[in-house]
Amino acid sequence: MAEGGHSDRDSLIVNSWMRCVSNHHLDPSTLRQAFVVEDRKLREHRDAMDDLLQTARFGVEALYSQVSGLGYLVLLTDQNGITVDYIGDSSATEQARGAGLHLGFDWSETKAGTNGVGTSIATRDALVVHKSDHFDATHIPLTCTAAPIFDATGNLAAVLDIAALASPDEKTSQFLALQIVKNFAHRIETANLIRSCARKWIVKLTSNQALAEVDTEYVLVLDSVGCITGFNHFACRLLAQELGRDWRTPNLLLGRPISDFFDCEIDSLTRFVANRAKERNTVRSRASGRSLFIEVVPPSTIRILPPAVSHSEELTLPAPLRAITGGEPSLQKNLMKLSRLLNTNMSILVQGETGTGKEFLAKAIHASSSRAKGPFVPVNCAALPETLIESELFGYEGGSFTGALLKGRKGLVREAHGGTLFLDEIGDMPLNLQTRLLRVLAEREVIPVGASKPSAVDMRVIAATHCDLRGLVKSGKFREDLYLRLNGATITLPPLRERQDMALLAGQLLQKRPFSDTATRSFSQQALAILSDYDWPGNIRELINAIDFACAIAAEPEISMDDLPDHVFRRPPADTEEAGGSASSHEVDATAAAMREDLRRTGWNVSATARLLGIDRTTMHRRMRRLGVSLPPRTP
Repeated sequence: MAEGGHSDRDSLIVNSWMRCVSNHHLDPSTLRQAFVVEDRKLREHRDAMDDLLQTARFGVEALYSQVSGLGYLVLLTDQNGITVDYIGDSSATEQARGAGLHLGFDWSETKAGTNGVGTSIATRDALVVHKSDHFDATHIPLTCTAAPIFDATGNLAAVLDIAALASPDEKTSQFLALQIVKNFAHRIETANLIRSCARKWIVKLTSNQALAEVDTEYVLVLDSVGCITGFNHFACRLLAQELGRDWRTPNLLLGRPISDFFDCEIDSLTRFVANRAKERNTVRSRASGRSLFIEVVPPSTIRILPPAVSHSEELTLPAPLRAITGGEPSLQKNLMKLSRLLNTNMSILVQGETGTGKEFLAKAIHASSSRAKGPFVPVNCAALPETLIESELFGYEGGSFTGALLKGRKGLVREAHGGTLFLDEIGDMPLNLQTRLLRVLAEREVIPVGASKPSAVDMRVIAATHCDLRGLVKSGKFREDLYLRLNGATITLPPLRERQDMALLAGQLLQKRPFSDTATRSFSQQALAILSDYDWPGNIRELINAIDFACAIAAEPEISMDDLPDHVFRRPPADTEEAGGSASSHEVDATAAAMREDLRRTGWNVSATARLLGIDRTTMHRRMRRLGVSLPPRTP
């Protein structure tokens, strides 16, 4: 490999070897003793990162408690590769010291060749350097897994590394270790960022609201005018991706206002302070349209007073309507306007595709109004036979026609007296009955079939349709005067494919399903990505069916992508494809890419990859089929 020939090793390792030969002028055939700095120099290196060391120590100790039983020790180095903190088994201290795994040892690539710490510094990536990956043959017995830690401005500050003096020969045995080290590096970095920037605005963003309390993905630091002065590494990558830039040039992100990236300004940040209701606190990316849950921590020198109740939309929106909004900002805004009409007799027209929850909204409006103790009477205008719809709606007197009950029937309109009449699929009502309904709405009285005197009715009318009523009016299939009477206020429910709050909505629906264990269930990130990427022609109704299916077959509390019905993996062709695709599409594609990479590393051996992922072969094949991952053709 040093001569530049073909190698099956990772490109990170190959490139490191090339640097060692070409740039550092090292010879892989020469065995070198580990280089250690003198005590005075070590103290200088430690003093230079004292604040980070104090924060990192808790993470180093927690990491060691998890991996020590597997034979690992833990190192923390500065940005130059000098080991400034170390925890290991005291009985193996001399052996570890002989391998350079101790305080003061220099693991820079220029001194030690390809190794976990040095190559992580050179590439600024997390990686595994396993046994013969090491450039210096002295280190071949070792396996090292390292992840960089960055400071508030995106510059390398330290490297977290776990190493073992003995391990299995297969490099794949270290992939779980890599994830653990990356996770702890992220936690140390984020804790240090928040501690060191307490006098500034801290903005926490996450794609999974359920995990926001324990694992914040993205953290931004803002000055008093809303410009970005710092971030953790995840946030740096996110912002760079939004701009289409390389995350390795973080200085291009600093100083830009947060409003360049998200639909919020510095003046609106107090709405997202931690003690407010979190379930609807979302911001949307200007570039990708992706929604993220947001929580804001104000500067320690600023006290945020709670807003007056009369000015708080979150406090005045009734609970049944809050359950409708989910995390969809446009829907929340429209429902706030609607809430001001709750205790009027104004008719409401609910528009939306089939399955978007029109009846659910009508019930929420009823439950939020002063009529909540009265009846809610739903009428499906499309389901009633045309020959019976008049008598069903308006009632009839006893004996008024052949087959009529002797005592007559009250009718659905009169049953709604004191409450709400919900006319679903109003666009399918016959024209002759539209005339009678118009009279009921105008006069607030109804004349049953066979009766000579009207009966007064006091009710709120909510109508719903998936049709274009304006178009039906123009074609003469719907009365314009009835349309104007029903259209006192109009609200349109967005189709599920256009909503940005899939994670929250799916979680809310999951908790409401009639299963004994739904309170303990949740969705995996991959499952949420699949749900977000599907087109949902049946909207919320179809989503509920998919959730019920998943609850029925899931063996674990967390619903995985393997528990979802097959049809949600098939994407119906869209009329147009937005440039770059959706955020959820990227997540699904990333999952497929990760699976291809796992297969490649195992030589496209499905059984070996299944063992690596901790699943059986059948599940592996199912995942491949669902994600569109196929094996390459065999070469003769």
